[in-house]
Amino acid sequence: MPAGRVQLTDGPFPARVISSGSVILEGRSYTASMTPLTAIRRCRRHAAGLALGAMLVPAVFAPLALAADKKKDPDEIGNRDVGKGVNFYSIEKEIALGKQMAQEVERQARIVDDPIVAEYVNRVGQNLVRNSDAKVPFTIKVIDSDEINAFALPGGFFFVNTGILLNADNEAEMAGVMAHEIAHVAARHGTRQATRGELVNYGSIPLIFLGGWTGYAIRQSMGLAIPMGFLTFSRGFESEADMLGLEYMYKAGYDPTSFVDFFEKVQSQEKRKPGTMSKVFSSHPPTDDRIKAAQKNIQELLKAKPEYVVTTSEFADVKTRVLGMHNRKVADTSKDANSGRPTLRRNPNGTIDANGDEKAPQTDSEDRPTLKRRD
Repeated sequence: MPAGRVQLTDGPFPARVISSGSVILEGRSYTASMTPLTAIRRCRRHAAGLALGAMLVPAVFAPLALAADKKKDPDEIGNRDVGKGVNFYSIEKEIALGKQMAQEVERQARIVDDPIVAEYVNRVGQNLVRNSDAKVPFTIKVIDSDEINAFALPGGFFFVNTGILLNADNEAEMAGVMAHEIAHVAARHGTRQATRGELVNYGSIPLIFLGGWTGYAIRQSMGLAIPMGFLTFSRGFESEADMLGLEYMYKAGYDPTSFVDFFEKVQSQEKRKPGTMSKVFSSHPPTDDRIKAAQKNIQELLKAKPEYVVTTSEFADVKTRVLGMHNRKVADTSKDANSGRPTLRRNPNGTIDANGDEKAPQTDSEDRPTLKRRD
């Protein structure tokens, strides 16, 4: 059989006959004692196997690719399972665990009881939750703390520090921080990370949920002397929460660039005064890479809208209210700090003699005018 291209019965396959007992197809050589016809038949079976594999690979991996694509499509929010993955915790167990931890936080932290502040923050958060992939109800409370911090425990127990309100320039910036934390719950990052075996023992499992934006303030208030490795989400989970959070605030109508603005602000404050913000964002600092990734996601995943919500008059009113709470707290703290210092009070009725000693006030008789008869 001459060397060249061979026509097989079920289609053309590029085969080259090297000798009477050797044929090369798709880089494979068929030799030994087989005749050229036998070799070509085996070539045909091999090629058919390759064709079948080519059909099966997309069938196996297409659903995974489709799921990944859905995560990048904000129109699919609510119709996708972003929390899918190996997880030893049922939703019910996750909620029970989060509730237990939330009770501990409330025992240790100072919860804001101002109904106007609490209702406003809850309303903003619940609107974001409705525009997210979360499958659990959320309980949202405000912590009286100046730290720039917000954190959502598994099962939807969400805490926002007043420091977020004080440092955000508008409602969209606050919403961006909250959307990031809601994304951690929607994607079930806490229990998925615990399942990955990132903890030393079972008794440490609840502590992992103090990672992410939870940061310094709550760990300090709870007195947890735990290595940072037990309190942080993986870089992949943080990146996913950034992306999902942008989608959630975008769907809720907020300007997604406000999330980047807040990141840049925190980064700028850290550069001006090193150490101020690193304690809060040490687990996932607002690095240039994260900022660039967020900007890229905004450009590639989120179609521009004719208008966005940036801020509201209610945000300004609530921020002023929180600022008043903060100022009163500072004034009370200053007053308490001075309460132990000695103070001097002048006696209005007494006098001081030449030796610096106080003289007793004069009696009424000495103060009375006297009359003298004129002769």
